[in-house]
Amino acid sequence: MKIVIDARFTRTDHHDGISRYGSSLIAAASKIADVTMLISDKRQLALLPDVPYVMVNSPLSPLELFVARKVNPLNADVVVCPMQTMGTFGRRYGLVLTLHDLIYYEHPTPPGFLPPPVRVLWRLYHKAFWPQRLLLNRADIVATISRTTEALMAKYALTKRPVRIVGNAPQPGQIPRDPATGADKTLLYMGSFMPYKNVETMIRGMAGLPDYTLHLLSRITPQRKSELEALVPQGAKVEFHNGVTDAKYDELLVRATALISLSRAEGYGLPLVEAMALGTPVIASDIPIFREVGGDAVSYVNPESPSDFADAVTGLGDDELWQQRSRRSVERASEFNWDESARQLLAAAEEVVALRKRRS
Repeated sequence: MKIVIDARFTRTDHHDGISRYGSSLIAAASKIADVTMLISDKRQLALLPDVPYVMVNSPLSPLELFVARKVNPLNADVVVCPMQTMGTFGRRYGLVLTLHDLIYYEHPTPPGFLPPPVRVLWRLYHKAFWPQRLLLNRADIVATISRTTEALMAKYALTKRPVRIVGNAPQPGQIPRDPATGADKTLLYMGSFMPYKNVETMIRGMAGLPDYTLHLLSRITPQRKSELEALVPQGAKVEFHNGVTDAKYDELLVRATALISLSRAEGYGLPLVEAMALGTPVIASDIPIFREVGGDAVSYVNPESPSDFADAVTGLGDDELWQQRSRRSVERASEFNWDESARQLLAAAEEVVALRKRRS
């Protein structure tokens, strides 16, 4: 089976969630299928596996409406896009579109890297569900990464198409820490600084954790940094890193007491699984997607309560509990892997081919 996977959402300098998802899925799927990538910038190749590729337009270009004209000649059985926005006018191939989450219906602030005109369209798009339905119903099958999002899609009747899970996972080959070595009194946050990520609560909670240092690892704009610095309690230790390499991230993870995510909404929560794979306990907001991903390995807290967050950190100061959580984290993370995700993708692609044969 020939599968074309749209890699045009890959970043050119460092992965974000969608970028890493697509790249990892391509790497795993290419082991079990004939895979070709679509890219729009050769700089994307630095973050992609070594598989055949074809250059087409940017997914943000007006030419996206007619991208099928460039994809049709590739004679793919199925094209897979890790987003739901791929142009489909005139397509002659099976299509799997992906919806990761419904975050932006509740929290409509668009990502800052989008051009201003696209940000305006983004806000308008998320004011109603019917545009999403139009996009998703162009596919043969819709993929999503979690049962939580699958349930929300059903709740809001977002598509008439079959919905299948093609899961997320941590990077392969991570070696867990030895729980007996203990941990530094450090706490890590990896993620954006958009309002729904709720970094404010963890900063306020540091008032009750004078012995700990909170490391905010992601890139941040000067304006947002100033806003958050103003919230740091007197005597609390909070460090802004403004981006770290993958190697540095792993180095910090294997020494930290916990990774923290107090987000009010998520599509998956990949940093949780990345931390757990290394044996680093996680403290997370008590929301359905984190329960799905973390199971009984995670400490769940009210995301609006700085004191609940601080109490959870203090609880992990008990060495026996910390070691127990560390071991259980590794066990839980092992349940997610990219080879299984690739098998899920291939099963969805085979279903698309069968559906199209029945319709022809």
